[in-house]
Amino acid sequence: MKIEHCTLCPRQCGVHRESCIGKGACGMGADAVVARAALHFWEEPCISGTRGSGAVFFTGCPLGCIYCQNYTISAEKNVGKRVSPEKLAGIFRNLAGQGAHNINLVTPTHFIPSILRALSIWKPNIPVVYNCGGYETLSSLKMLEGYVDIYLPDLKYADSDLAALLSGAPDYPETAKAAVREMVRQTGPAVYDKNGILQRGTLVRHLILPGHTRNSIAVLEWLAANFPEGVPVSLMAQYIPCGRASDFPGMNRRITLREYRKVESRLFALGLDGYVQDRESSSKKYIPSFNLEGVQP
Repeated sequence: MKIEHCTLCPRQCGVHRESCIGKGACGMGADAVVARAALHFWEEPCISGTRGSGAVFFTGCPLGCIYCQNYTISAEKNVGKRVSPEKLAGIFRNLAGQGAHNINLVTPTHFIPSILRALSIWKPNIPVVYNCGGYETLSSLKMLEGYVDIYLPDLKYADSDLAALLSGAPDYPETAKAAVREMVRQTGPAVYDKNGILQRGTLVRHLILPGHTRNSIAVLEWLAANFPEGVPVSLMAQYIPCGRASDFPGMNRRITLREYRKVESRLFALGLDGYVQDRESSSKKYIPSFNLEGVQP
């Protein structure tokens, strides 16, 4: 397949993307490229459950955070196999057959047309999770309506200057906030099964960054103010310096216990429901091996 004038992500490159060649912000062609497709047990409990989430990690990313834990595939793009929509549908079917609680599309934005074609070929009878950085266009999200059951976006920044510095996206705050609103509109309130596994809804993630607790608190306050009926929030403490983080002052360290408790206290004070990740999760042992598992025949 090919994309004549790509405007899938907020970068709005408008480039021509052939099946395996693309010179836009994501650097990828139009056909999906997958680095790993396997049961994943390190998501939130309502996503991973006891049997694991069927995580499909796509290569490339239109956002480009300097500290990305998946930097080898998101920015360097040195692992991944191009798959047709038919092959991608087969990957979904295989994960469902392994007992996955859901099909978890990780960093999928730049491959939306290929993913939609795959889901048209075979729609799982388990939830489809759209796991993204929050940097989405409303037009792309509306293409997904009816195909995605659960949105799992990051809401990284309330500070546009910080977004520009660390992700090259000064428009991130306003763009991601609009995206989250659209996701919540599509899914409605969170719905869980009898075992506490999320079946439908939007779960917003926020990663605490070292030295930037004000940004974190501003994100949480926006969520509390804009979704008074409640949207589950996952407060993440897993930051470790990856990618190019060491090139940026203050980013070459984990968050401190004081930073962690300050943001956690604000989360509780606001009455936000969801999950709080332990600081012990900031370890590279939780980063998957991108070795084409589940992609090769």
